[in-house]
Amino acid sequence: MEKIVIGHFYPDLLNLYGDRGNVLALAVRSKLRDIEVEIKNISVGDDLKEGDIDIGFIGGGQDSEQNIMSDDLVKVKGPVIKSMIESGTVFFTVCGGYQMLGKYYKEHDGKVIECLGAIDYYTEGEKERFINDTVYNFDLDEKTSVTCVGFENHSGRTYLGEGVMPFMKVVKGHGNNGKDGTEGVRYKNTFGTYSHGSFLPKNPEVTDLLLELALKRKYGEDYFLKPVDDLGAKEAREAALKYIETGKEQMI
Repeated sequence: MEKIVIGHFYPDLLNLYGDRGNVLALAVRSKLRDIEVEIKNISVGDDLKEGDIDIGFIGGGQDSEQNIMSDDLVKVKGPVIKSMIESGTVFFTVCGGYQMLGKYYKEHDGKVIECLGAIDYYTEGEKERFINDTVYNFDLDEKTSVTCVGFENHSGRTYLGEGVMPFMKVVKGHGNNGKDGTEGVRYKNTFGTYSHGSFLPKNPEVTDLLLELALKRKYGEDYFLKPVDDLGAKEAREAALKYIETGKEQMI
């Protein structure tokens, strides 16, 4: 039996807007395929070695919680995480977790917070928050694009470095900065997004992509996920899309 180990970073500190649901979605869609799942909670003071996990998840948190974990992430676990990212370990990060993988976060009062610097982008805070239901286009592969839905609530404006790919393109909402139409980042097998909500339960194609990338890395490039029934997840997404379009809740 195949096994996947999901590392949930700082679950005691970073869990805004039900972001833990992303970990649960990965676990549920693995178990539907009879893949054994281990969820490993990794917080301040816990050891981390390369090879400990197949997928890493870092969620969002309030500033006070992020300040508690930032030194541990950057100075203690940082070198290992950067090596894991470069070697192709799968990471999915949301909001504050996404921002922390960049070069720095500059608050609206001018204070600069050093971030991990694993990927070439930076974030600048502004007083106005972006709070919206969101719709994105995601290129699953060269031939297939899927519509994704989410929810954003952030004051940071993130700007990707030259040649750094966004995760998705904005259809509705603000995304990274409200200017260039980009949302999140995709670098090797690492993905970052501002979308809370949770994002993965409503977007099963992305969940499966993360799983398949991790399992290919572990068991070989000829590994492919078995198909499963997506009806419930896709109905939830359709209901969310109709709500965003009309402002009215949909029965599913």
